[in-house]
Amino acid sequence: MPTPTTPATLQSVLSKAGHVILGKPRELQLALACLVARGHLLIEDVPGLGKTTLAHTLSRLLGLSFSRVQFTSDLLPADILGVSIYERESGHFRFIPGPVFTQVLLADEINRGTPKTQSALLEAMEERQVTVEGETRPLPRPFFVIATQNPSHQIGTFPLPESQLDRFLLRIRLGYPDRQAERQLLEQGDRRESLETLLAELNPEALEAHQLAASQLHASPALLDYVQALLDASRQSGLFRHGLSPRAGLGLLAAARAWAYLEGRAAVLPDDIQVVFPALATHRLQPVNHDGHASEAEVITLMQSVPIP
Repeated sequence: MPTPTTPATLQSVLSKAGHVILGKPRELQLALACLVARGHLLIEDVPGLGKTTLAHTLSRLLGLSFSRVQFTSDLLPADILGVSIYERESGHFRFIPGPVFTQVLLADEINRGTPKTQSALLEAMEERQVTVEGETRPLPRPFFVIATQNPSHQIGTFPLPESQLDRFLLRIRLGYPDRQAERQLLEQGDRRESLETLLAELNPEALEAHQLAASQLHASPALLDYVQALLDASRQSGLFRHGLSPRAGLGLLAAARAWAYLEGRAAVLPDDIQVVFPALATHRLQPVNHDGHASEAEVITLMQSVPIP
């Protein structure tokens, strides 16, 4: 995991998060890399595996304001964005901001909301602003959406549209803990109680400084050739209905830069691309031979077909 040259505060964030989310160091680093890359994170798994706890943990350690929205079938866009109310005393409308006006928005069980409600987040995720009743309002900086999603076969879920999925830089799965981590969990109890003792390791200004530093890591022409080769392979392999978009290519490079930054390097290596590629591509690619999105194994097979420079 991170080397001694990784910025100390980010090392501490990963270390302390690992005391709450047990036995998932790779997934934690992917989640932090997503935020360092200024991306939004999708966490998909069955209930009870720590998705919501992970979002709470990162927001507290990064010193960011936090709001949670529980998505249900009767949730309305105004419940997320806010609404204007008429004040009789002043004779004017007053805007009451919704929970989206925060730095970390946890969209819990996002695929239990209707497509109309899901689409309320599109502008916020892409433009970092929302337009309500004809007026555009900027969101706080930095702004991240961390969404949890239940498996699509569960009752009461609505599939996320491709335009929504593409706004998420990375998708991760926590999965069941290993035997040692689960035993520790059983012995020590629910880890959510430890959230109350977490202190912020960063503030928004420090996080934005890390984001800027990560975005400036060197990527050689050969590495850019490798990124383009992966994009071309996804489009020409015949395995998927649609290949990866240019925006996905930009996201791949940004996520790889963030991963390399967390590893303490000054330049991006092919290894960094390979670590983040499955988390970037699985929710964007749809195989031609079955419904649903690509599995990690299918994406790894695609990646292995492309020579490393």
